[in-house]
Amino acid sequence: MPEIIGRSATALARGIRRGDLTPTEVVDAHLDRIDAVDDQVNAFVTINDDAHARAREATEAVEAGESLGPLHGVPVAIKDLSNTAGIRTTMGSALLAENVPEEDDIFVRRLKDAGAIVIGKTNTPEFGRLSTVTRNELFETARNPWDTAKTTGGSSGGSAAAVAAGMAPLAQGSDAAGSIRIPSAACGTFGLMPDFGRVPHGNDRPDAFVNTHPFTFLGPMARTVEDAALMLDVMAGPDDRDPFSRPAREGSYRGAVRDPVADLRVAYSPDLGICPLVDDVRGTVDGVVDELRGTVAAVDRVDPDLPDWEAAHQPLATLLQARYRGLYDSMKEEGVDILDRREEVTDEVVSRVEKSLELSAGDVRRAERQRTVVYDAVQDLLGDYDLLLSSTLSVPAFDVDSPPTEIDGEPVHPVHGFTLTWPFNLTGNPTASVPAGTVDGLPVGLQVTGRRGEDDTVLAASAACERLAPWDGVYPVDPR
Repeated sequence: MPEIIGRSATALARGIRRGDLTPTEVVDAHLDRIDAVDDQVNAFVTINDDAHARAREATEAVEAGESLGPLHGVPVAIKDLSNTAGIRTTMGSALLAENVPEEDDIFVRRLKDAGAIVIGKTNTPEFGRLSTVTRNELFETARNPWDTAKTTGGSSGGSAAAVAAGMAPLAQGSDAAGSIRIPSAACGTFGLMPDFGRVPHGNDRPDAFVNTHPFTFLGPMARTVEDAALMLDVMAGPDDRDPFSRPAREGSYRGAVRDPVADLRVAYSPDLGICPLVDDVRGTVDGVVDELRGTVAAVDRVDPDLPDWEAAHQPLATLLQARYRGLYDSMKEEGVDILDRREEVTDEVVSRVEKSLELSAGDVRRAERQRTVVYDAVQDLLGDYDLLLSSTLSVPAFDVDSPPTEIDGEPVHPVHGFTLTWPFNLTGNPTASVPAGTVDGLPVGLQVTGRRGEDDTVLAASAACERLAPWDGVYPVDPR
């Protein structure tokens, strides 16, 4: 069998189309990889029992000369917050331990229609709760393939770990405060939070508007920028079930990876002025940005006019709290009262639900006004620049039981005090985390933020950074 594990999704799809590989070989190699290493990483919580059968059907389609989709035969992992028809979807909660949806989420159906084969569901905190550790009461804690004592980040930690450890070439994540970008930085993968509405949610009922508080995105996680762009080409596009889905764009995102960057004006703020950085992280990110100076029109150090950390973060905290009220009400309508079954739910989820019941309409409106200040600061800066670069995290991955509470003697919030991701969930700007190098053997991410609607610019710049600091092939051979 040709060497398969570690190949990009783009290379796998090309090999299948050419007949150099079969979908059966590709899927079975990744299932074998899961068997070999996932007991150390805990990236997957459910394996699709039909994956081999779907691969066999895909192989027969190639042999019959049928028309092939752009991801024909390529395995993809789906975060366990998203519905997959016939495959258990638990949301990391014992309340949904046996839940098997009858219908795919929109983007899952699009991936299948493009020929991708869902290989399994990936680990997430319960209900994707606010956490930079992918831990729940139903499954084992996800662990970083670079060092299994370390966190994967969250809440798409299982997806990032699956890609980093070679168990899946592509994975999907969702992001309400950094949940695609944080684990991508921690595990050394590329993660893209496309412009809000680019990938439709659609099946969120009874509340089709929930994903605006704060902006919650669906996006690709992959080994390379090109792979993520290929996946986005399939996932993106309007759907009337999502009131915020954006119109289709001309051209392909994969084509944008090769767009020129010579005319781009880039703003660089390593810490966004909101949290301290570990010196080695700052130095690693500085190094990539210094290299970028020779390929773009300008790179200027800037100080974004963001409010201080407390004032900027408060609207996020309030809006996330409001989401828990929505979760509570929705599940109660389905006959499940979280507070009546609190012994089956993590203490954090119970606490957040209880606090959400105390929120007033005035609290939410004040949060939206504070959010507007953050929004205006980011849009004003990007009125003068094409991109804003920063670190993704201010620290490398930490021990799963020891989130940082201070950096260089400065106290920080134990969840968001070391992340630079969440401001863009208040604004809706497309944002990616690109591998920038390592510190003490652990990955570091560079965050690339673009103007609203300009996913292609984010992809082009991310690809330019990837060329300056090549990462494909630097993935851990085996978890340790």
